[in-house]
Amino acid sequence: MAKPLVAVVGRPNVGKSTFFNRIAGHRISIVEDTPGVTRDRIYADCEWLNRKFTLIDTGGIDPRTDDILLKQMRAQAEVAIDTCDVILFFTDGRTGLTADDEDVATMLRRSGKPVILVVNKVDHPGMNDAVYDFYSLGLGEPFPISSTNMLGLGDLLDEVIRHFPKETGGMEEEAHTIQIAVVGRPNVGKSSLVNRILGQERSMVSDLAGTTRDAIDTAFIRDGQRYNIIDTAGIRRKRAIEDASIERYSILRALTAVRRCDVALIVLNAEEGVTEQDTKIAGYVHEEGKAAIIVVNKWDAVEKDTYTLEAFRKQVLEDLKFMDYAPVVFISALTGQRVPKVLETVKAVYEQASRRVTTGLLNDVLADATASLQAPFMNGRRLKIYYATQQGVCPPTFVFFVNDEDLMHFAYQRYLENQFRKTFGFEGTPIRFILREKNQKED
Repeated sequence: MAKPLVAVVGRPNVGKSTFFNRIAGHRISIVEDTPGVTRDRIYADCEWLNRKFTLIDTGGIDPRTDDILLKQMRAQAEVAIDTCDVILFFTDGRTGLTADDEDVATMLRRSGKPVILVVNKVDHPGMNDAVYDFYSLGLGEPFPISSTNMLGLGDLLDEVIRHFPKETGGMEEEAHTIQIAVVGRPNVGKSSLVNRILGQERSMVSDLAGTTRDAIDTAFIRDGQRYNIIDTAGIRRKRAIEDASIERYSILRALTAVRRCDVALIVLNAEEGVTEQDTKIAGYVHEEGKAAIIVVNKWDAVEKDTYTLEAFRKQVLEDLKFMDYAPVVFISALTGQRVPKVLETVKAVYEQASRRVTTGLLNDVLADATASLQAPFMNGRRLKIYYATQQGVCPPTFVFFVNDEDLMHFAYQRYLENQFRKTFGFEGTPIRFILREKNQKED
């Protein structure tokens, strides 16, 4: 990637995520006074003094743990260290230098990357004496900061960009990056699917539901197209979540990921079919106007005959009637079966959601549709559609100028939508109709 990568690393609970959120400008990482809250790598695009860069928040590194999840968190941090250009090594000025800090420093020295030593939680000048102990780490001059009080951040960022490669000439305008949100209930295989698409252990995978807590962004390029895939926390029923729990914030981030995506992958468990919660998640995607693909995972675990796949597809679309425009892809993230088909479908669906129709062609299709089937009478009056125009894309949005918007019956609107789909496609995307009354004498 063209932008330099800056990794924020350190032992647990030294304030990495608070710093990340301050620099990113909004609350992306979960902040909680509990070690191990940030488990995966979280990315945010940032800018300082006209230099753009990508900041990576990581889970705390516990060099001596035998806990499986903490070991995976350390592995995630190591990946961030391997891929970044600059490392911000965070320590805690209140706690002081610890043996774990020394172990992490040893690991970072081996990386060969520029390391900036940050002493966080130095909340007032009287605490500056606590900084001197950190010189013993042999990583140069420590930078005392307070992420909470926003002290010393400017000097630190000045030092960060000093390590960036020199800029070379003008940058070409980048093509659109297709944003993909992977959503679904807990433990349906979302992270496994993301890892298969990326070809690496990008997200932590465990049989323990709730392993992914943050919405995790990963940018990549495939066949010349830029993508950003967002792995999200499993969305459970509201009544199963405590109001003040960390999981609640994780789910809010999952829903936010849907809002900012271009295409949502709604992952189902083939062994369970469409559940009530799957329907709610799909409904949320539909209401947000997002293009969608229904991904039926764990298809390898289902006993099949010649007719199983098509029967299952029909049942899924019957259960999700409001989303019958969405393609259904059957995969196994475990074995990799049909996983390449997912990205092919994402690109095709995004192209359909981005499609624009000329006003002339649109009104020709509309005229044929209304001639074939007129709107029904309602209260002695009939709907008249004078003309239509496309207002926007993602989702395709059309404005109809009519004599009375109250005369548009739901069934007739559905008929017009089906006629548009027959002519223009729009597979995988909802269609939005906006009605506007036009003052015009009836003939």
